[in-house]
Amino acid sequence: MTTNTEVGGVILAGGQARRLGGVDKGLIELCGSTMIEHSIHTFAPQVQPLMISANRNLAHYRAFGFEVIEDRFGSFEGPLAGLWRALEAARTPLLATLPCDAPLAPDDFVARLHRHFIPGQTLAAIAHDGERLQPLFGLFSREVSSGLADFLDQGGRKVHDWVKSLDPVRVDFSDCVEAFRNVNTAEDLAAIRDKIQCQT
Repeated sequence: MTTNTEVGGVILAGGQARRLGGVDKGLIELCGSTMIEHSIHTFAPQVQPLMISANRNLAHYRAFGFEVIEDRFGSFEGPLAGLWRALEAARTPLLATLPCDAPLAPDDFVARLHRHFIPGQTLAAIAHDGERLQPLFGLFSREVSSGLADFLDQGGRKVHDWVKSLDPVRVDFSDCVEAFRNVNTAEDLAAIRDKIQCQT
């Protein structure tokens, strides 16, 4: 696993997790660590620098040693607001994104996306699990920032709608479908614990 110096990264941890009773997903305990620590362990070696998008428990997130950025389109405006803020703060031409509740992401995630990115042509390379596009698992050109700001200003919040407008390159990740299992319910959390094989 090597870091690509063209690629920064952001872990998206700014949501409200309504289906989980409003808990902060990134700080859910999973096998002796928090959910976001699992994501950091996998993602941080693949990007430089790494940022965390969060809207609460900011001191806790800063304690991990990475820059923490907050939404500017109002609190809890959805993942696109966090992505836009990260694109504005990015110091690299490309930015990779990973949700905080995806601890099973592969350690070659960024490299696989980057192989399909053509400078000057590609605006986004997005993971496809064999059945559907996974728009928050992607690699974006920083050039999309202004268009995303316009989309948000016009009230747009649907991730799929905006990503599709970029005519993204679809990158096949059908060999690791479990990487895209999000934690939205207690059952999801139990299933991920089984995959990680927590020691109890």
